[in-house]
Amino acid sequence: MSSARPIRRLRPEPRALHGRAADDLAFIRETMERSATFTAVPGKGGIAMGAIGCAGAIAATAQATSAAWLIAWLATASAAVATGAVALTAKSREVGEPSIHGMRAKFVRSLLPPLVAGALLTAALWRAGLATALPGTWLLLYGTGLMTAGAFSARVVRGMGICFMALGVAAFAAPAAWGDLFMALGFGGLHMGFGFWIWRRNGG
Repeated sequence: MSSARPIRRLRPEPRALHGRAADDLAFIRETMERSATFTAVPGKGGIAMGAIGCAGAIAATAQATSAAWLIAWLATASAAVATGAVALTAKSREVGEPSIHGMRAKFVRSLLPPLVAGALLTAALWRAGLATALPGTWLLLYGTGLMTAGAFSARVVRGMGICFMALGVAAFAAPAAWGDLFMALGFGGLHMGFGFWIWRRNGG
């Protein structure tokens, strides 16, 4: 007579692979949807930056020397960057999602290299006596930064980057005396126009 074997307690089957894959796909889809609607660029902040850009263009045009012109634009850039940083932080806190904060950090990290390159080229061009090349350089590199950072934001940000780059190319092709006009159209007009669009469509 054979002895009865103890009944083993069956372990619960692991979750089906296709179930985990479906959850992963849902998470990826949700993340992509968030990145498509969150522009990272604050609309109201963009409008304010545009107003600062227009004021900077007026102030720079009124300067009598190239050094005073450069100081006017550098002061304008500093004020615009500070305004944009405050508005970006406020918009991210308003949304209040951890993934949004992650996208904001990626946006800033992607935007910084072209801006640093612009600062270095500014010093190099100024020392070489090529101040007339600065408007095109600034517009082109800022547009490049928006294009790269726009990978972590809505499509409208990349569109704004393309417009800035186009203005930069036009500034290089146009007479040097038109530099402030292109700067006003870009850092003033484009910021305000796209800022209003983002504010109405994407909020913030």
